[in-house]
Amino acid sequence: MRAHQLTDPVAYHGEGPVWSPRWGGLRWVDLLAGDVLSLQPDGVVTRRSVGEVAAALRPRPGGGAVLAVERGFALEDVHGTVTALPPVLPPGTRMNDGGCDPDGRFYCGSMAYDHRTGAAALHRLDPDGSTHVVLSGLTISNGLDWTPDGSRAYYVDTPTGRVDAFDYDPASGLTGRRPFVTFPEDGGHPDGLTVDAAGGVWVAAYGAGAVRHYTAAGVLDAVVEVPARQVTACTLGGEGLDELFITTSREGLAAGDDPLAGALFSVSGVAPGQPVREFAG
Repeated sequence: MRAHQLTDPVAYHGEGPVWSPRWGGLRWVDLLAGDVLSLQPDGVVTRRSVGEVAAALRPRPGGGAVLAVERGFALEDVHGTVTALPPVLPPGTRMNDGGCDPDGRFYCGSMAYDHRTGAAALHRLDPDGSTHVVLSGLTISNGLDWTPDGSRAYYVDTPTGRVDAFDYDPASGLTGRRPFVTFPEDGGHPDGLTVDAAGGVWVAAYGAGAVRHYTAAGVLDAVVEVPARQVTACTLGGEGLDELFITTSREGLAAGDDPLAGALFSVSGVAPGQPVREFAG
């Protein structure tokens, strides 16, 4: 499969695509610009600033969104007003990628600006506003999503070169971490991911210009070619949840290198996804 280009290179570091009918379609972030981008039905991209960093977001049932910003979390109300919560990260680190569990709790993992090994953690924001460290000793915390039945989660700490699996239940949270798949040396670096309705895992291959699809058994059965090398994340959306939206980055690239980097791409007619899990707070 080959993805086609939906937008111009509108982002410096595109990340975190999310499809939700509640907010009218697709949103994603230009992470280091602190902007949330929205794809309008006519193909126009709009943007608005939510802070120094916009790392991840999910809808709230009553409207608005929960956001991961530079050093913690923030809540957007139905009027678009963003209120930052107390920081949870130390200076020199930032939030990076996340998602909601089946019980409506929002997770986001971090990374150090200098990519220090072990300086990152996975944090969880509960609906009551409390925060918790779920995993520590990480380096570049990336993709996180759950299976349709909610019993398993898939997670990426990029330098490991793996997608890991966890068992999940509301009381114990994420337990039993073990490798699910390991990327080949020439396969790029695992980044953002999404889980489809059949339990298959779509994983962005940063540096390889691809999204890799693994069955629930961990078998690679499809590769989507993307005409930009630094593929960061993906999600399933559209009316039938069968369109794969793919974000890309031009962070660290020289002018003129990889000219489509920063554009949004898609491929239609793939295995359908799951409705987005919302933050219950």
